[in-house]
Amino acid sequence: MKCNVGGIDRTGRIVLGIVLLIVGLAAPIELIWRIVALVVAGIALLTATVRFCPANAILGINTCEGEEKK
Repeated sequence: MKCNVGGIDRTGRIVLGIVLLIVGLAAPIELIWRIVALVVAGIALLTATVRFCPANAILGINTCEGEEKK
């Protein structure tokens, strides 16, 4: 898999993932919204960790810089 998540995009996914993880675990919301928050948090954190996003690949978006575009 080629890197297509980098820099600010990666940082944003990590921050979003952590915030949604906290919301999904601690916020007094309905169960369905907890599940949605946890699933989106997991996807955001996973794509930030592996630096590859299938949606970015389909849309032709690549935010990696320099040599990271292997």
